Amino acid sequence: MPDLSLLAAPGYLALLALEAFLTGRLGKGSYEARDTAASLAMGVGNALITLALGGVTLGVFFFAYNYRLFELGTGPLAWLLLFLAEDLVYYGWHRASHEVGILWAAHENHHSSQHFNLSTALRQSWTTPFTTLPFWVLLPLLGFRPWMVLTMTSISLIYQFWIHTELIDRMGPFEWIFNTPSHHRVHHGANVEYLDRNHGGILIVWDRLFGTFEPERAPVRYGLTKNIHTFDPLRIAFHEWASMLRKALHARSLREAAGYLLKPPGWSPDGSTRTARELRQELARSGAASALS
Repeated sequence: MPDLSLLAAPGYLALLALEAFLTGRLGKGSYEARDTAASLAMGVGNALITLALGGVTLGVFFFAYNYRLFELGTGPLAWLLLFLAEDLVYYGWHRASHEVGILWAAHENHHSSQHFNLSTALRQSWTTPFTTLPFWVLLPLLGFRPWMVLTMTSISLIYQFWIHTELIDRMGPFEWIFNTPSHHRVHHGANVEYLDRNHGGILIVWDRLFGTFEPERAPVRYGLTKNIHTFDPLRIAFHEWASMLRKALHARSLREAAGYLLKPPGWSPDGSTRTARELRQELARSGAASALS
C-alpha cells in the first residue's frame, strides 16, 4: 500500500513555502537557505531509504502477525487501541533515541539545525529506518494488521510535520493532551532544562505520565549542545556515527566500548563529559544553591 506520509510531500512543500513567506512578512521565526536545502536533502534521502526497506519491513510485519497474541480485528475499537499503542511505541523509540548512544547517532541529525521551521521536520535521518523495526514490530505481534500499522505510522508522521514551527504560539487546553509546536520547540531546545524532554508523537500524555514533560518557559536555543556548523548532508548524516565509533574503537576495554554504544550521549568513563541527566542535575543544584544564598 502507498505510504501516506510520502504522498503528503506536495502538501509539506506548499506549507513550507507559505511559512517561509509569513516568516519574512511577520519577522517571527527564521529560515536560512543553506540550512533549508540541507534539511530537504536529508528528507529525500530518508524517503528513498524508507522505500527501499519497505519490502523488508512489510515482510517482518506479516511474519510477526502470523504469531500474533490477540485477534483484534479492524473495527473502531481496534483503531483506537492502535492509535494509543502506536503513539506509545513512538514515545518509547523516541525516548530511547535520546538515551542510547547508538540510537542517538541515527537520530541526532534531526536536531542539528539551529533553526526551527517546517523544513526542520523534513531533516530526517538516513539511518533511523534501520532502528525503528524492533519497536514497531511489537504492533503486528500484538494483533494489529500490518496495513493498519503502516497507516497509523503515516498518520503520526503527517501530524508531526506541523508542530515544527515558531508561528503558532500556545494552544490552551489542547496542549494538555496533544503534542503542539510549543511542546516540540522544547524538544528541539539545547537549553539544559529542555534536553531529552517532550518525546511524544501525537499525544503529550506519555511525557506527563513518565516524567519527561517540560513546558516552554525560557526562550528556546535550537540545535545541539555542541553544534556541527555544516550544511553538508553527508556530514550531517554520519558525523555522530563517526564520533561514536571512533570513541568505541579507542576504548580501553569492551565494557568501555559498550558504554559509548549503549549509554546516553555525553557519557564518558572518566566523567569528563556530561549526559543530559547529569547536566540537569547540575542545573538543579546550582539553582538550589542560588536560592539559599
